[in-house]
Amino acid sequence: MKQQANLIRAGQVIEHDGQRWTVLKQQIITPGKGGAFIQVEMRNLKTGNKTNERWRTADTVERLQTDQKEYTYSYTDGDNLVLMDPETFEQAMIPVDILGELAPFLQDNMTVEVDLVEGDPVGIHLPPTVVLEVVEADPVVKGQTAASSYKPAMLSNGVKTSVPPFVESGEKIVVRTDDASYVERFKG
Repeated sequence: MKQQANLIRAGQVIEHDGQRWTVLKQQIITPGKGGAFIQVEMRNLKTGNKTNERWRTADTVERLQTDQKEYTYSYTDGDNLVLMDPETFEQAMIPVDILGELAPFLQDNMTVEVDLVEGDPVGIHLPPTVVLEVVEADPVVKGQTAASSYKPAMLSNGVKTSVPPFVESGEKIVVRTDDASYVERFKG
């Protein structure tokens, strides 16, 4: 299906130069002189190579139709994730690279949504939030106000984030998977 280049979004699959690409990042750039254009970072689905491409916003690109299917994460085997279809109990091997920066947030038995183009996996979507333990947090500095001050913390998956001053090491917190930001204390 044809679409204007300025409608390209991260996670979409497009066809360019006879190859399939998944969009990693996109940015609309408006130079001081001339028309706006869109800068797209994308990964080749077959080779895994990354490239940057520019289109004028009025150009059209071929967007491929993706199907979504739920899988349950079982384990990681080398460079592949082993996912199980909850209906048929069949296992699927999907490259870890598809997850990119979200890989540390993947947890055992997590339900994930996989984007498929003609049966080939092209993207994985994690739940919007996960529960993680704070393994290291700086002590509270007296005199800081709780309204705007956050302190650095290390999570059990190795990701650094900022948490409110009342969060201590050893506590479980809810974290957004897209940007590793603190949501709330875990109530469970």
